[in-house]
This record gives sequence, C-alpha cells and structure tokens, in this order.
Amino acid sequence: MKFNSYKNLVNASKEAHKKWRMIPAPQRGEIIREFGNELRNNKTELAKVITEEARKIVSEAEGEVQEAIDMCDFATGLSRQLYGLTMPSERPDHRLQELWQPLGVVGCITAFNFPIAVFAWNFCLASVCGNSIIWKPSPHTTKCADAIKRIWDKVADEHKELVIILNGGNQEAVALCEDPNIPLISATGSTKMGKELAPLVSARLGRTLLELGGNNAAIICSTADLNLTVKGVTFSAAGTTGQRCTSLRRAFVHEEIYDEFMDKLHAYYATLKIGDPSDPSSQLGPLISKNSFDDMQNTLNALKNKDVKIYGGHRLELGDLEEFYVMPAIVEVSKIEDEMLEETFAPILYVKKFSDLKDAIHMQNNVKQGLSSSIFTNDLKESELFLSSEGSDCGIANVNIGTSGAEIGGAFGGEKDTGGGRESGSDSWKAYMRRVTATVNYGSELPLAQGVEFDEN
Repeated sequence: MKFNSYKNLVNASKEAHKKWRMIPAPQRGEIIREFGNELRNNKTELAKVITEEARKIVSEAEGEVQEAIDMCDFATGLSRQLYGLTMPSERPDHRLQELWQPLGVVGCITAFNFPIAVFAWNFCLASVCGNSIIWKPSPHTTKCADAIKRIWDKVADEHKELVIILNGGNQEAVALCEDPNIPLISATGSTKMGKELAPLVSARLGRTLLELGGNNAAIICSTADLNLTVKGVTFSAAGTTGQRCTSLRRAFVHEEIYDEFMDKLHAYYATLKIGDPSDPSSQLGPLISKNSFDDMQNTLNALKNKDVKIYGGHRLELGDLEEFYVMPAIVEVSKIEDEMLEETFAPILYVKKFSDLKDAIHMQNNVKQGLSSSIFTNDLKESELFLSSEGSDCGIANVNIGTSGAEIGGAFGGEKDTGGGRESGSDSWKAYMRRVTATVNYGSELPLAQGVEFDEN
C-alpha cells in the first residue's frame, strides 16, 4: 500500500498495532511461524537478492536468511513465554504482579550489511510482543526490504500493515526519531549515526535500542591452537569484506608465538578467493561503495607515513568487475596508533605483540567501542580472567572463536559507544514492552504499605 504522507503512514501503523495487540500472543506466534515457513520456501531467492544488493557471498547471504528463519522459530516459542513475576505483598490479602504490555509502534532503522537479519531480530520479537513496526532500510538494500514485505503480505491476511516500509535516507530517519507516536527507535549503524539520532529521541523522552560500531579485538595467547586461531581470525577480519559491526579490527598476539602466527596468517590470507559474490567459490565480495573504499585508503595512507608494515589493502582489478574489490590489509604495529582507536568499516587488521595478558586486556578495552571480543587460549585461567569482571568490557566475549558470527539464542549488543542495546535472544523481548506493576487487593480492609496510617480512629 502506498501512503500519500508520512503522517498517514504512521497512522496506519498505529491502527495495525491496535488490532494486533488484541490477538492472544500464542496466536501472534502462529502467524510468525507461518512467516518463517514462507521464508524457508523462498530462502534461495532471498539470498540472491541479498547478494545482488549487499554484495555478500552466497553462503553468507543464505546464512542471513537462515538467521531470519531461526528468529521466527525463536519468537514462536517466545509467544508462550512472555512471563511476568508475582511477588508477595507485605499487606494481608494483597498480591503484587508484574505485567508486560506492548509499546505500540516500533521504528526500525537498519544498515546495508545485514539487510534482512537485523529486521528479523526486531520484527519477530516486537511483533509477538504485540507491536507494529515501521522499517527504514538502508538505501543500498531497498530490494531486500521489498522482498521481505512481499513474503509477509502473503501470510499476514488483514495484518499486512504490521510491517510498513519507509524508504529514504537521513531525513526519514530523523522523522522517525522525532515522532512522539513511536515509543521505541531501534537503530543499527555507525556510532556517528547513533550519536546524531539518539538526542532526537531523548528530547521527547522516547526509548532507543542502539546497535552501533564495534572496534573489536582478539587476544591470542601462547597456548592457543594456531591452526584454529588463524581460521577464526581470518574469517572475523576478512569475512564480509570487513563490513560487519563484529568484524575483527585488532589482534594482540603473545610474543612467544608471534612470528609463527604471522607466518600462518599471511599464508591463509594468500589463499583467499576474492571475486563476484554470486560465484559460489568466492569467499569475499566487494566493498559496498566507493566511499567505503576511499575511507579504507585514507586510513592506510595515513599509516604509510608511520613506521608500520602494511600487507595488502590495495584494489584488485578483476576483469570486467568494476566494483571495489580489495585485498584485506594486515597492519603490523609496535605501538597503539591513532588509527587503531577508530573503526574503519573495511578489512583492516592491526596486529601487535603483547607479553602480559592483563596488558592485552587493557589494550583491548581501551577504545570507545565495546561490542565484541575474543581470546584464543587453552589455559583455563586465561579464559576465566578474560570472562571475569576485570576482563573484556564488551557485550560479547568469546573463547576460541572469532569476534563475528553470533547465534540468535544469545542477546546481541555492546557497551560504551556501541550503544548498550540488546537484540535477538535471551530476554531482549523486554525492550519492546512496557512493564506494569499491579497490586490486587482481594480483602475487605485497606492497609497501607510501610505501616502508614491514614484516617484511623
């Protein structure tokens, strides 16, 4: 359905929510289950659209659709588990109860790199909780949004407007954030974007769920299984052409195994198959745009003026392929360079030696972002230190796997400049609901809490 104004679009979403919230949650879950089945039926076709627009390789595109399918399964089960608490009251013949109610309209702003999965994280949870959603996809991936909308409309019957797409750029994102009719804004993108949008929502005392940048690090200890480690590091740093918020940006390698690790890493990088992402043999596709390529080159050019070793990072001429294919870069540093403290959304991996694990943890944590982290070790004490309160300060902390590739069962998100939001599994559904504390008096007296007396003879 086409809307002749932004106001009409929002009003349609509000009306969709009013109808949807009256449906029992398990019945809402059943419709989401049907949506998931239709995604299964169209998995290959949807993956092709992702590859076409987001330029992700076939395997990753199919994996993204599978993630959306998994979210539907998760949300279907969740529809029977929207639990509240019942607490004992200090007053006789009284009961305290915690209720969860839907917020209303959820504004969802997604990025190009996961054009379907992040929508599914938000929509599946928000919808079983009783909300409608206005989705502003990235201008780079509007075909992906349209494809999902067609599948939703096929199973939604009279609830088609539960999902409404708002195409556009910054102006449309600002409109959502300033709109008091939208209680929650869930936004995925750069830290810069989040810092621009969050004050607009806060000015009207709205809620935000922010999934922003990540300057992720891995610590490679002397006891690490290097063959496993090199695979994990390479996928995290180079996979998706370094265009994941969880992509690995920094690696701290113990001095005892540094040379052996670097030899293996360079050898693995040399085997990477870079090319047309629609070719099943390709492991890496192109950067999303010339701007992304320019950002990568500007960072590398600044580093070339310093005493660092740079491997790769150059543009690859691949026949008739005119997009921006690059060789992932490895930058060896002897000290923390300024460029390491900011995230460049491209395949640049900084590598530095360390001798003491606590120093490595400090270097990992000493950035503005706090999304994902990992340690490679076969020492129980090292892994437990990393996971302790004096270890990683990130929302995601992995042992013997890389920084990217999260599963939907765990809450996804990070701290500090990453925004503090949590999406996907665990109890993330609570972000899409409002909490009500209800006190029920089933007696004939009216005692007050804390022993307060009023109008007593």
